[in-house]
Amino acid sequence: MGKKKNLTYRDAGLDLELYEQSLARMAPLLKKTHTPRVLDGFGGFAALFSLDYNCRLFAKNYRRPVIVTSTDGVGTKLKVASLMNKHDTVGIDLVAMSVNDCLCTGGEPLMFLDYLALPKDDPELIKQLVKGISDGCIESECALVGGETAILPDFYKPGDYDMAGFCVGVVEKDSIISGKAIQPGDVVLGLASTGVHSNGYSLVRKVAFDHAGLSIHDHVPELGRTIGEELLEPTRIYVRPVKSILEHYPTKKRVVRGLAHITGEGLPGNVPRVLPPGRRVFLKRGSWPVLPVFNWLQKLGNVEQSEMDTVFNLGIGFVMIVSRYYAESIQRRLMEERVPTYIIGEVREGDPGVEWI
Repeated sequence: MGKKKNLTYRDAGLDLELYEQSLARMAPLLKKTHTPRVLDGFGGFAALFSLDYNCRLFAKNYRRPVIVTSTDGVGTKLKVASLMNKHDTVGIDLVAMSVNDCLCTGGEPLMFLDYLALPKDDPELIKQLVKGISDGCIESECALVGGETAILPDFYKPGDYDMAGFCVGVVEKDSIISGKAIQPGDVVLGLASTGVHSNGYSLVRKVAFDHAGLSIHDHVPELGRTIGEELLEPTRIYVRPVKSILEHYPTKKRVVRGLAHITGEGLPGNVPRVLPPGRRVFLKRGSWPVLPVFNWLQKLGNVEQSEMDTVFNLGIGFVMIVSRYYAESIQRRLMEERVPTYIIGEVREGDPGVEWI
């Protein structure tokens, strides 16, 4: 009887040499996002980040800092990336989903970590995924300080992968935006989305591919590009424009009273999260342009309006509830930041919720 083979980690589906290649390709992408506040190098067991920092060009000191945390994924938009074999933008979506949530407290995103799960080590794929994450972190002024790459050959089929992101931020205790200051008469500003963002893709894929029998590479005249190109449009990151507003109108003046990131469940599901008792939001249909992708999907799948309302952002990716006196000036400043912004409704007395007018 012959000698039995000595089994290795590689036989189990994990190649440590490929893993080292992946790490080597990641390192420059992480370092691009770092500022002097990141205290250690890439590759440690945990990251160190300085809250207070002083230098000739930059100073940041907190009086009563409160840590803000958020986590999210990209969802089945990853299926679209796989069909397109284009993986360098879904990392932007990953960052956007968490930093935009962090922003809703009035907080400043500081650090980001990612979790990647794949059936096998693929240095080029991992580089593309991390490139998107790095780009998103630069856009949101957030340091990518580490993460985890899990190789799970028995969990994922070839070609599949998943991503999760984790954001840590900070806000001064007296600058927290909780929605408690929202009053009747306040104005609802809608900041434009760039498309479907990262929610509702199960319905999108059902409508476009299963129901209509279309291909990811089919060109759609209404959209001016292919289905895949439209669906991979990255989620807009609202950090810089919203931070500029919060810095211009200090929180102690209570000019900005509520912030909402419009994700799954759309406007009706996300706006009420910031409403205090006795406050109801009334939104006016037609007060902003619904993006062509949503009209196309609704017609293609014969989707009821109520379903569209509660699944998609319909062209509004972020909401600011502000004092009526400052509404138009805030709108102008956001437009100067190249974020189309619309007055889409107002706050009245009533049970917390959203009503269409």
